[in-house]
Amino acid sequence: MTQEIEFRIDLPGEVLVDYYQDQSRVSLIMGPLGSGKTITTCMKIFRLMCDQEPNAEGIRPSRWFAIRNTYPDLETTTIKDWLAVVGDLGKFTQSYPPRHVISFLLEDGTRVESEMIFLALDRPDSIKKLRGTQATGFWLNEVKELSKAVIDMADLRHGRYPSMADGGVEPTWHGMTGDTNAPDEDHWYYNLSEEARPHNWLFHRQPGGLFIDGEGFRPNPDAENLDNLPDGYYTNGMAGKSKDWIKVNLCNEYGFVSDGKPIYPEYVDSVHCLPDDYIPDPKLPIRLGFDFGMTPAAAFIQFIPGIGRYVGFDEFVTDGFSATEFAPELKRYIDMHYPDFTFEMGKGDPSGDSGNQTTKDTPFKILKAAGINAQPTDTNDPSVRRASIVRPMKRLCMDGKPGFMISPKCKIWRKGLQGGFRYKRVIAPGEPRYHDKPDKNQYSHICEAGEYGLQGAGEGRKAVIGTPRIQKPFNAGGSWTPFDR
Repeated sequence: MTQEIEFRIDLPGEVLVDYYQDQSRVSLIMGPLGSGKTITTCMKIFRLMCDQEPNAEGIRPSRWFAIRNTYPDLETTTIKDWLAVVGDLGKFTQSYPPRHVISFLLEDGTRVESEMIFLALDRPDSIKKLRGTQATGFWLNEVKELSKAVIDMADLRHGRYPSMADGGVEPTWHGMTGDTNAPDEDHWYYNLSEEARPHNWLFHRQPGGLFIDGEGFRPNPDAENLDNLPDGYYTNGMAGKSKDWIKVNLCNEYGFVSDGKPIYPEYVDSVHCLPDDYIPDPKLPIRLGFDFGMTPAAAFIQFIPGIGRYVGFDEFVTDGFSATEFAPELKRYIDMHYPDFTFEMGKGDPSGDSGNQTTKDTPFKILKAAGINAQPTDTNDPSVRRASIVRPMKRLCMDGKPGFMISPKCKIWRKGLQGGFRYKRVIAPGEPRYHDKPDKNQYSHICEAGEYGLQGAGEGRKAVIGTPRIQKPFNAGGSWTPFDR
């Protein structure tokens, strides 16, 4: 017996309606928590599957990829939300990657045959998963957690299915759609939505659940999806939250929120950030620190010997660059901004001293070929790296200020120090728990580059030497026994 399922689309807000109907090649929506944006995205994708033109056999074929930054988030939210909307219309398989194969008849007798493939792209090499994909469209879930390199690659992989050779028909629509909470003003999303505004990209912005009212907040009666939320959802949601958190997650305003356990709890922005941009002294050398991978970064550091302070005064941050692209671009930046400066030997991640399977070139060799001298540090032990920056951060100089300070010019590095570089919280009931390894995000690479730079300056070595150890007697003329160690 054939089961009949009726879908009724009654979207609770004008912005949600506009987003649902939008046929732009790239259509994204930004809204507060509880605004209905994710469920609306699922409904929109379902509509696009049904709108696909049928082939000669009456089949409406399409292939979608749902992208999230991590697999835990993919499994607990993305997949769960998708199956809540269309789970009854196909078979979900918890394979690698997870997929939902959809097949159902429409009233006109045609059959929708589609699949949703779920991918987590949380590592520098994850972008390789997109190469070779043949997609109709992409669902970018929680867009602000995705790197620009992922977006750029996905934008070149849609419109490749169906085709006359594979599926028997061209795609009726192809592109990317997605949902997000408000990102930081330094984020690529802000740049595209508020400044660049690329052709055939449309950014929808929902009203916030709260208004900013002086130093406080008040409810917004025009917020969307209120009828589907508990009474006082947004006002009650303020309890125990910081103003920055409320501004971003409930007011839908651009801003920065540290979500997790900061790597550097010792950092205090009012203490460690200079009031104005630091102008480097051309009489003093510059030290560079490097982190590699698909998002290489360089930290510019200058040591002021009369005071005994390190200043992080500039940053060179990339996204989706290989070492062969990064090195010449960095050299051009140096030649443009610091042509008359001398540079000490730069230091970087020791893993950058290894080539890949197809070439013996390493990031350090590529830097040298571009005219930048750098060497690997002795270790990439996280405790040594953390100590290399925390040690001077906690040390007071002759003027009573810290031994490490950062210039406000270093926007991404500064945000990382404030908590963007973090241990991500483990999604589990009970007391808060956090992952053992730092979250690899847009702030981690420049922060680790800074660690390597300071480690190369001797701070990591000093931290190790400074570790208290019990001194054992040593008798040069006696016999050796393992108990003397």
